Amino acid sequence: MKAVTISKNGGPEVLELRDTRLSDPNLGEVLIKNEAIGLNYIDTYHRSGLYPIELPSNIGIEGAGIIEKIGPDVKNFKVGDKVAYASMPLGSYATHRIFPIQKLVKVPNEIELENVVTLMTKGFTVFYLLHKTYPVKSGETILFHAAAGGVGQIFCQWAKSLGCTVIGTVGSDEKIEVAKANGCEYVINYSKENFAQKVKEITNGVGVPVVYDGVGKKTFDGSIECLKMRGMMVSFGNASGPLDPCNVTKSLAPKGLYLTRPSIAHYTSTREELDEAANKVFEMYLTKKFKLNIFKKYPLSEIIKAHQDLEDRKILGPAVIIP
Repeated sequence: MKAVTISKNGGPEVLELRDTRLSDPNLGEVLIKNEAIGLNYIDTYHRSGLYPIELPSNIGIEGAGIIEKIGPDVKNFKVGDKVAYASMPLGSYATHRIFPIQKLVKVPNEIELENVVTLMTKGFTVFYLLHKTYPVKSGETILFHAAAGGVGQIFCQWAKSLGCTVIGTVGSDEKIEVAKANGCEYVINYSKENFAQKVKEITNGVGVPVVYDGVGKKTFDGSIECLKMRGMMVSFGNASGPLDPCNVTKSLAPKGLYLTRPSIAHYTSTREELDEAANKVFEMYLTKKFKLNIFKKYPLSEIIKAHQDLEDRKILGPAVIIP
C-alpha cells in the first residue's frame, strides 16, 4: 500500500509517496481500495498551509473505489460495494485507505469510478451553489468565474439546463472556446478585458443578481461592481490568493449586498444532506444534463507534476489521479 504524505508546508515538492500499512477498520469504518482519486484545488491549500492542517499528514479529500473490508458494526455497506467520498479526513492520495461510513456514498453501477471522482467535489459544489446558496431562477443572467475549469464546466452546463444565461470569465484565450462549448452564453478573458465593465454592457447596466467566484483575490472587487442592488457575492474559493479583509461599509453597504463563503461541508453535514447532494448530482449526470470530459489522468507516482500543472493553470477541465 502506498500513500502521499506531507511533513511540511510548501510547493508541490513537499509531496512524498511512501509505503504504508493500514490496520483493520474499526467501528463505523471500511477499508477502501481506491480506483480513482480526485485532483482539486483545495488539495493545494492543504499542502501550502493556506488551510492549516496538523503535520505530518496524508492529503487529498476525494476518491472512489471498492470496499475490501468492513468494520464490525457496519450494516449498510458491504465488501465489493462501489463507493465514493469527498470530505475529511484527509488521505485520498493513496492506493488504500480507511474511511468513516457517515461520509461515504454508494455509486450507481452505471457510473465509472474514474468519472465519479470528477462528480463528487466538483458536482457537489455546483449543486450547493445553484440550489442552496443562491437558488437560481429560470431566466436569470448570472456570472461565474473560471468557467473553463473543472467546476466551471459542470456549472455552466447545469445552470443552462435550469434556464439561466451564464456569463463566464476565463484567464486565457485558449479557454474561451472551452467555456462556450460547455454552456457559457458570454465569455470574458479577464486578463485582457475589464470584466465588470463587460458585464454591465451585457446586462444593460443593471448587473447580475449573483456572482459565483472561486478565483478570489484577483476578481473580488470587480465582482462586487457586477452585482445589482441586493445581489449576492458567493466567494467559494481563492485560486488567485486569499481575499483581503472586506470593508463592509465600502464594498457591501452601497448596494445592500450579501456576501457568503460556503463550502461542501456546510451543505453535507447530515446523512440526509449528503444523500440529497449525491442523488441530485448522479441524477443530473445520468440524465445527461451535463457531460464530463476528463482532461488528463495522472498516475499517483506523478502527483508532484499534477500539482504543478494545477497551479500553473495547465489543466483545462477535470483531472484524475490513478493509484
